[in-house]
Amino acid sequence: MKKVLNLVLVACVVGLAYICYGSVMGPINFEKEMGSREKAIIARLIDIRKAQLEYRAAHEGAYTDNLDSLIAFVKTAKVPYVFKEGVLTDEQLANGMTEKKAMALIRKAKATGKWDEVQSAGLMNFRRDTTWVAVMDTIFTKGFNPDSLAFVPFGNGAKFEMAIRKDTMKSGAPLNLFQAQVPYEVYLKDLDAQLLKNLIDQRTKLGKYAGLRVGDVEQPNNNAGNWE
Repeated sequence: MKKVLNLVLVACVVGLAYICYGSVMGPINFEKEMGSREKAIIARLIDIRKAQLEYRAAHEGAYTDNLDSLIAFVKTAKVPYVFKEGVLTDEQLANGMTEKKAMALIRKAKATGKWDEVQSAGLMNFRRDTTWVAVMDTIFTKGFNPDSLAFVPFGNGAKFEMAIRKDTMKSGAPLNLFQAQVPYEVYLKDLDAQLLKNLIDQRTKLGKYAGLRVGDVEQPNNNAGNWE
């Protein structure tokens, strides 16, 4: 009887030790895994922000709420790149010279073949040449796959939610905003259900978005991420 009692006590001790270990390590492992996943998701959201900024520059300040349109833009669009050689001196600036005036003189010289005016203005080594380069080559590293922009890392095929807002400010100036986001449930749903529920409840009570988001369609935030 005593032997059985001892075995029961040992089992209880082991069980309590396991419960204590789980209660301590469970949240730690949850946080560690969440941090690892969010690192990859944040990188993807930053890529979306880069693409949206280039899209806005090419579309009169407007963003897109369509991931397919954004990806197609990244794959095919070209943006202007200005090659600059030479700078205007303080003396030239004081005499009223501007880059616009300098380029006008240079274009005139190229058309007429007469460079005296350019030479007297000290602009012989001044160049501003515009070339068009692919968006892919300007904002992403070599080998980047634009199709990946749509998909949430660790989301099992889920896509980011994206929204835009076109409005007018009180001053009459146009207001264009965008946001891209993914809720916790999408990329943490296979982790501890109770810890996930606690995390969502905590964020909700604080009035914060329960997930990762870049940009904001409710108010201008300079396209910041909610992790920044």
